[in-house]
Amino acid sequence: MPLDDRKLDVLRAIVEDYVATQEPVGSKALVERHNLRVSPATVRNDMAVLEEEGFLRQPHTSAGRVPTDKGYRLFVDRLTRIKPLSAAERRAIERFLVGAVDLEDVVHRTVRLLAQLTRQVAVVQYPSLSRSRVRHLELVPISTTRLLLVMITDTGRVEQRTVELPAPIDIDGVGELRQLINDRLGGLLLTETAGHVQNMNQEVRLELRGAMTALATVLLETLVERGEERVALAGTANLTRGSLLDFPRADQRGPFANAIRPILEALEEEVVLLKLFNEVHSANAPTVRIGDENEVEDLRSTSVVTTGYGPGNTVVGGLGVLGPTRMDYPGTIATVRAVARYVGEVLAQN
Repeated sequence: MPLDDRKLDVLRAIVEDYVATQEPVGSKALVERHNLRVSPATVRNDMAVLEEEGFLRQPHTSAGRVPTDKGYRLFVDRLTRIKPLSAAERRAIERFLVGAVDLEDVVHRTVRLLAQLTRQVAVVQYPSLSRSRVRHLELVPISTTRLLLVMITDTGRVEQRTVELPAPIDIDGVGELRQLINDRLGGLLLTETAGHVQNMNQEVRLELRGAMTALATVLLETLVERGEERVALAGTANLTRGSLLDFPRADQRGPFANAIRPILEALEEEVVLLKLFNEVHSANAPTVRIGDENEVEDLRSTSVVTTGYGPGNTVVGGLGVLGPTRMDYPGTIATVRAVARYVGEVLAQN
């Protein structure tokens, strides 16, 4: 049964009060704090309907109501505005990120910033090599039979590999190889490079084919057989600020420490963290997964807000936060979106 506007207003008020106070919300408090323009008895009737429909629950017989995952989902879906960041918050984000010296620094600054601003667990995925383009390939002679291959992507990621050559090569030969690989591979997505690498052996003079074969092998390992994706994590201690009411699906485990232990253990697994970004395709529309909507079972007592980031309209990775279902969704969504935008601008400048 669709809810009328008054019941939606009651649900919105309950969510906002519960997030702010961490206490179950009663009808009298709602009438006092919000301009609902109805009596406490009417609000009680509306709360009863919301509970019957599964949007609210009553943790104890004499207590007020708290939102369920279904209630939070409706609240998020009906958000008419995202809480704007203050000028001070925007300046803080810009100052925090603008001094980053390289990609590693950008990622670590970003994850710390997200954890501080949202007071949740923050996760940032390093730019995915599968979404990156080749900006430059450098060949540095280490000896006459050994080269250092340095790959720099458009996201600032740097990969280094050593190339063992079958025979000595002079500086001019190294220059020819460097010119060829940059002409053929520069600007390509890493996923597009394999065929070009395999064809380059026919494009060099006979004396360089042995070196080109060795270089092509390492190029394929670097560009195609990409290393593991990586993530950075910060703010796990923020989970301990909650209570059993914040993790209703975990409260049957007993004490609060037992309730959050599976969450902390899940966050230690990098493969679990990467799953948080499986559906990140846009930098403009954050995704909110609440409770059972999370793919990972041990995270189904939490909410996760994620979005993509990258230079311009290109998404090269994801970032977001994880916390109790009792979170400030308008503020969290705004912060995640704003930080992603600033990170994209930093990557574009680099």
